[in-house]
Amino acid sequence: MGRDLSEKFPEARVAFAEADVALDFPISRLSFEGPEEKLKLTENTQPAILTMSTAVFRVLEAKGIHPDFVAGHSLGEYSALVAAGAMKLRDAAALVRKRGRYMQEAVPVGAGAMAALVGLDVSVVQAICERAAEGQVVSPANLNSPGQIVIAGNREAVERAVVLAKEARARMAVLLKVSAPFHSALLKPAEHRLSADLDRCEFADLQYPLVTNVDAAVIRTGMEARSALKRQVSRPVRWHESIERLLDEGVRIFVEVGPGKVLLGLVRSFDKSVTMLSAEDEKSVENVLNALL
Repeated sequence: MGRDLSEKFPEARVAFAEADVALDFPISRLSFEGPEEKLKLTENTQPAILTMSTAVFRVLEAKGIHPDFVAGHSLGEYSALVAAGAMKLRDAAALVRKRGRYMQEAVPVGAGAMAALVGLDVSVVQAICERAAEGQVVSPANLNSPGQIVIAGNREAVERAVVLAKEARARMAVLLKVSAPFHSALLKPAEHRLSADLDRCEFADLQYPLVTNVDAAVIRTGMEARSALKRQVSRPVRWHESIERLLDEGVRIFVEVGPGKVLLGLVRSFDKSVTMLSAEDEKSVENVLNALL
C-alpha cells in the first residue's frame, strides 16, 4: 500500500518519511511490504491509513487540487484535519497509534461487538437498541446513510439487537468482524486517555473547513478540531448528516482520498447526480488530476 505513489511522487515519499520518524518504526516498510497480519493490528492499521491518505492528498494539493471542505469518517477525521493544516502529520500519526491501542484496551477482547443493520429507520434502530440493552450498552455507532446504521456495545446486547432487527424485517442484520465496539459508551476510558494526549498536541486553525463526525457542524478553528476528536471516540459518527451538510453547502464533487471506495458508495446513496472520484494509487491519482484540472 503506497509503494507506487512513493516511487512516483516526492510529496508521498516525504509523508511516509515523516510518519516513520514520528512512530520510531518504519510504517512505510510495513505499508509497502507487510506482513499483512502485522499491518492488520489496529495500532498499525490506523497510522498506516492516515499516512497513506495524507500522502495522496499532498500529491493532489501539490498539483493544484484545493478542496472547499474536508471530512473524514472516524479515523479519517484525523486525515482530514492533517489535510486542512490543523495538525502536523507526525503528531497525528503518534496520536492515532495510541488511539488504536486505547480503544483495544478499553474493552476485553470478545466482550464488545458491532453489527450492520440495513433497511431500518434510525428511530426504529434506536428503539431496538433500547429494548436489547437489558442493562448493558448497545447504541447506534455509525449513521452511515439512509437505512444503513452500524450499532456497537456489549456483545450480548448487540446480538439481541440483531435478532430484534431481523424480526423488524431489516434487509440485513449481521455482526461485523471488528476488534472493539467503536464509537460506543464502552470506549469512554479510551476517550479519557486520548483527551489527555490531545490536550498536549498543537492545533492550528483550518485552511479548509471541516464537517465534524459528532454533530455534522462546520468548524474552522484548532480549538474546535481538538474538541471534535475528543468527543468522537465514544459517540456516533453522523456521516449521513455530514454528507447532507456538504450537499447543503453546495458541494457537488466528492473525492475519496486514501485506501478504499466505501465512502463513495455511501455518498451515492444520497445523490447519484454528484461527481464521485477516488484517489488511492498512482493510476487513480492521475485520473483525478485529469478529471479536475
